[in-house]
Amino acid sequence: MHQTGRNSGVLHSGIYYRPGSSKAGLAVAGRSSMVEFCRERDIAHEVCGKVIVAVDSSEQERLAVLAERAVLNGVKAELIDARRLTELEPHCAGVEALHIPETGIADYGAVCAALIAEIESAGGEVRTTAAVVALSEQSGGMRITTTAGDVEASWLVNCAGLRCDQVAELAGAAGGFRIVPFRGEYYELVAERAHLVNNLIYPVPDPSFPFLGVHLTRMIDGTIHAGPNAVLALAREGYGWSDISRAQLREHVTNRGLWRLARRHWRAGAGEVWRSLNPAAFTRALQRLVPAIEPKDLVRSEAGVRAQAMDANGELADDFAVTTAGRSTHVLNAPSPAATSSLEIAKMIVSRIDA
Repeated sequence: MHQTGRNSGVLHSGIYYRPGSSKAGLAVAGRSSMVEFCRERDIAHEVCGKVIVAVDSSEQERLAVLAERAVLNGVKAELIDARRLTELEPHCAGVEALHIPETGIADYGAVCAALIAEIESAGGEVRTTAAVVALSEQSGGMRITTTAGDVEASWLVNCAGLRCDQVAELAGAAGGFRIVPFRGEYYELVAERAHLVNNLIYPVPDPSFPFLGVHLTRMIDGTIHAGPNAVLALAREGYGWSDISRAQLREHVTNRGLWRLARRHWRAGAGEVWRSLNPAAFTRALQRLVPAIEPKDLVRSEAGVRAQAMDANGELADDFAVTTAGRSTHVLNAPSPAATSSLEIAKMIVSRIDA
């Protein structure tokens, strides 16, 4: 209903993440698991590959570092020259690129529908619009009090996304983590200009900024999405500038870690806000990758909100984070590539509970 239904639809390869991290290992394994899951259930997906593009010589060194990381993470990747890049993406501009053939796209909404069907066939139930308001541990299990009635369970697993820290706090398991919501805004290429992008085109990420930058993605329905930027959301489910929560504003203002983050990245953050408010600036960011894109080629698309955890030291959590308290397990940081990694994250959680 929120994060998964509004994500980029990408089957991530695991190339970006720190070698040895949970993100790296679970993304690589998760991509394979998710592809197999989609194949077995006839869910729309495609392993189409992507390119990470150095638009000039100043980005080639960072691209080489990514190529080295691919080797360490066990990701198939190949440095290609401008000629080969043009063969893969005829309208893309760049002096060099990294081609990752195992990246893909999937219909994660259909994945969720398949998971719901399996839960229900096993006698389970999925309830939405059921806010958790209290947790209490009792003999042999947990009582979860919700606005839709109480639930008793032998074990609670909290994967509440944008609300995971609030649920964890009820169990005393937040571990100092706090969710800071960042809105990712997308545009879509009009149908007659969709030919400008074959598959997925990404920029070389700035290592000093915790987000990847705007990119171009072919969705499973054939449309081309452009984005996302990353602006601080003013509500947990803040999909537009008019979505404002007083409680969230108070959290932002009193969050010292967020102020430290803003001081470190104010220039990049200001650029993200400017691109949010100025479609021409957003277009210019895309033109670095595909010069033929014009402002008239873009229409607004649905935004999403990234549930990004900040730790007790005011640092954005770089890896997946899972805590346990009593008879409950809490997933407290699972932004991208969590959809790709989801089946492997599940295996990890189950193994911890079994242990």
